This record gives sequence, structure tokens and C-alpha cells, in this order.
Amino acid sequence: MPSSRNLTRQKLIQAAIELFASQGVGETTTKQIAELAQVNEVTLFRQFGNKHGLLLAVIEDASVFAQLGQSLATELPPASSLAEMLRAYANTCLQALEQTPAVIRSLVGESGQYSTENRQGLGRSFDRANRRVAKYLKTNIGESQSDLQLPIEQLTSLLHTLLFGYATIELTSEFHGLWRDRADFLDRVVALFVAGAIAGSPQQLAAINLPTPVIQLDLPEPVVEQMLQQAKKHSLQTYALVYVLFGTGLSASEIILLTRSNHSSSSDRQLLQITHGSARQVPVNQWIMGKRYGSYLKNPLTQWLRSRKDAHPALFINPNGTGLTEADLRQLWQQSSSEIITPKGAPTIAQAQATWCVEMLMRGLTIEAMQVLTGWETTQLEPYVRRAQELTVLAQAFNVDRHP
Repeated sequence: MPSSRNLTRQKLIQAAIELFASQGVGETTTKQIAELAQVNEVTLFRQFGNKHGLLLAVIEDASVFAQLGQSLATELPPASSLAEMLRAYANTCLQALEQTPAVIRSLVGESGQYSTENRQGLGRSFDRANRRVAKYLKTNIGESQSDLQLPIEQLTSLLHTLLFGYATIELTSEFHGLWRDRADFLDRVVALFVAGAIAGSPQQLAAINLPTPVIQLDLPEPVVEQMLQQAKKHSLQTYALVYVLFGTGLSASEIILLTRSNHSSSSDRQLLQITHGSARQVPVNQWIMGKRYGSYLKNPLTQWLRSRKDAHPALFINPNGTGLTEADLRQLWQQSSSEIITPKGAPTIAQAQATWCVEMLMRGLTIEAMQVLTGWETTQLEPYVRRAQELTVLAQAFNVDRHP
């Protein structure tokens, strides 16, 4: 059982994290931290000396940093190649950073105001994470290390530099258009590292097991309708979320970044403004797989927004009243798809995007129009164009049989 001293320390650290995230390090006072932790301010001074001593403890103890690189052997799925290992870790790292975006903005964004000791603590946290990941890669790559042009430690540090740079750009800016979404960024990073890090002939490089994009299968009409009905029974937000997934073709990483200000609705249209990744406007369709879900002014999304009593800017929120994370979104999706099984298993979020894409193409949108709506390259859309053509031909063939 933890001692009362340790409990008090953790209460103060947690209170500091909450306040640093909500109002920044500079605007947070020791009195506010002590009040939130429900301890005497003198206790804070005894434990940490001052606010910067507490900040150092936050940097070194906060789970957002402790997660990076810890227990990789058990947390990451088995990987058969360097490419798979890099992608699995990079995705885990970015998910950890996205869990507490306000803390990252505050800790990193205000670091120039910190003492030398605090900046050294921040550096040590990054270094520990880097060494853990290097150890993991070194253990799992084994003899393949001889093929690397760079030592594992340098390769890992370069990877972390790119990942933290990505997080900084995503969490602090909009309309940059540098990549479509996180999956697109990870594809580029892995390809760059594997091709640049491994020495060998062009034939050897061509044989590297690089991750290839997985073409998601669209879902049939009965499954989509069943999911929307199941979501409606669960909650207003779940219904709105599933409606947006099937009505816009947005990815999970795009949806969690949406704010209320990104949504607009009038009598003749409903739009979502995408401000991260591939910046664009996307219509929210009221017709999904042949069934109408309200009107532009009254639909699952507008009803959810009107029902809210909170002031949080995020379009979707979790039970704690903060912005929805990808983990939260996937949990709501699973609640909407429980007991629904397709020939390929349980429906996935990516299949909602594929279903929307195929439906739009079947309705007559050109591949050029879809590039504008999705931000995708032609090569990414081509499989869905073929799928739409296949379904259209099948429908025509069935129609011929009905009317000989």
C-alpha cells in the first residue's frame, strides 16, 4: 500500500497536470495546485521546493512520457520486419501524445521559460524513451543490424524527432496540408526510414517488406442500417458519430480533431470543415445507403449538438467532458457494431470510410471530385472506383433479370 507521502505527491502531480493542461504552466500558481489537490500549500513546498520543482516531477513522472518506450515487447504486436516494428511503435507513440494534447502544448510550448533543471529533466525524459525503443529494436532486429547504415540509437533518435515534430505541428497548427492524415504520415516515415537506413542493392531494397495500404471492403446496406439503429439506441452522441462516419467518409483521426466551429448547417446543406492534414470542406449527407436520416437542419449530428450543456469546443466528447480520443471513438464504434458479423469479421471504422467512398462513386461523382472531397491520390481511389463499377454492373444485371 502506498504511503500517505506518496499519495500526497501523486495528488499534487495530478493536480498540476490538470492545471498545466487547462491554463498553461505560466498561469498556474502553487496555491491553485494545492487547492485542487486538497492539500496545504506548505506541503507542496516541502515536497517539491517550488512550482518548478513540481514541474520537474511532472515531466519525469507524468504518464504521457512514461508510456513512450515502456513495455514495448508486450504492448506492441509481433513484427516480422523493421518496417512493421517502426510503424507499430510510431503509431503507439503518437497515440500516447494525442491522449493529452494540452499537456504536450504546455510542457513543450512553454519550455523556454523553464529553469535549466527543468529543461534537463525534459531532455532526460526524451532520452529515456529513446534508449528503451533502441533496446527494443536492437533485440528484435538481431543479426539484421549489420545491414543498417546508421546505428540503432541514431535511427531511433531521428524517428523520435519526426514523431515529436508531427505532434507539434498537428497540435498547434491548421491548414498545413503536409500530409492527409496520420496513416499517410506513418506510411511516408516508414518508407523513408527503411529505404534510407538499410544498405544494399536496389534488388535487396525492393525485397524489403514495406507495409502496403490495405484496401478496406465496403459494408452492405443492411449492416449499415443495423449499425445506425444500434447506435441510436445507445446514445445521441453515438448515433451522431456513426452518422458522421457513414455520411462524410472521414477517418477516425480526422473526426477526433473536429470542433463545433468546424460544423455548419443550413436549409440546403450541412458541412464539416477539415483543418488538419488535407484541409477541405466535406458535406454531411442526409441520405446514407438509400435511407434518409433527417434533414440538413434536423439530423443525428444537429440533435446531438443541441442537446449539449457543456462548453467544450470539441465536436464529440468523452464522459470526462474532454475531447474524444481515437480510443474513445473505437469504443463507441464497437458498441454500435456489437454482435454484427460480416463475412470478413466485425465491421471496422475504416470500412465506414470505404462504404461512403463507394457510395459516392456509385452516385456519379468522378474520381477528380472524390480527390477534392477526400484529399486522396488517384491511386488510393482507384480500387474503390473498380468496386463501384462492379456493384453498378451487378445492379444492372439483376435489373435485366427482373425485366426480361
